[in-house]
Amino acid sequence: MKKHFICIAAFVFAIAICQAKNTKLSQNSININIDYNDKVFPGDAVFVRIQFENSKNRKKNLAIPSASAEIAGEKKSLASCNFYALGTKKTSAEFLAGLPISSWAENEECQIKIKYKVQDEGENEITLPLKIEKKVFESGVIKLTREMSSITTDTSPEKVEQSKKLNAIINSINPENVFNLKKFIVPVISKRRTTAFAERIIYKYPSGKESTSVHTGIDFGLPKPPSSEAQPHMQIIAPADGKIVMAENRIATGWTVIIEHLPGLYSMYYHMSEIKVKTGQMIKQGELIGFSGATGFANGEHLHWEMRLNSMIVNPDFFMNDFAFTGN
Repeated sequence: MKKHFICIAAFVFAIAICQAKNTKLSQNSININIDYNDKVFPGDAVFVRIQFENSKNRKKNLAIPSASAEIAGEKKSLASCNFYALGTKKTSAEFLAGLPISSWAENEECQIKIKYKVQDEGENEITLPLKIEKKVFESGVIKLTREMSSITTDTSPEKVEQSKKLNAIINSINPENVFNLKKFIVPVISKRRTTAFAERIIYKYPSGKESTSVHTGIDFGLPKPPSSEAQPHMQIIAPADGKIVMAENRIATGWTVIIEHLPGLYSMYYHMSEIKVKTGQMIKQGELIGFSGATGFANGEHLHWEMRLNSMIVNPDFFMNDFAFTGN
């Protein structure tokens, strides 16, 4: 989207480098190994990978029916979720959990509280330190065309049903759907970002009214070709392995694709001119999704790339690092 900046004062471009903090401990004859990112910026995520293994003096099989994680701030709980299994054996088990951090989160010291149960035994708790760093986001102004303005005020049954369908998808957490544990790649060749993640935007309507919003993803504009050439469509590729859970045309977002990567983790691609995938299809990193466009709520050809974790927006840049601590 084309926009006019109104304030970038004290703006710091910061991407959390997902460096794993490792913790080892033993509880009730079970050896526990934990990797997680202990420092994040607002809009990032915390991923916790935990391995349980019987110690030498434990004779029983290891069965862990449930495990959960919560981020506790100074005044309130900031996020919570259940772990999902990456692999289980008779004497060991491995789990992963992802917790989103709001782009409105304040700079503070927090705790990650992990609770787990062992079959026929009581509940255990582990507490880990977490630091949310300070970050100032960009601010800008976008002038809406009459067509874009009409999309924002559209209350038709079709648009309402489309919103319900999309929300049902991003609110779904399927514990069995572990499709990707690798770093993501950028889904386009363009390096030109026209709107940043979580940018605070003032929308100016043709009527003179204004509204404010937070940009939910990253917008990539097309590379600028020589003036004598027609502007080509940008190829959009899958940034990671996953399953296509939406591939259709929507009023607000135009030609749209959503990919499920992990339980509760979805990537979303808006405003395309053409899509090359179908709902239910499995896709590999680097495979073609479609081509950029200006369909739906758009005033220029671009790709809107969005990530959702447990329905909350998270910074796509975060996933360029080893968020799952696989070493790949």
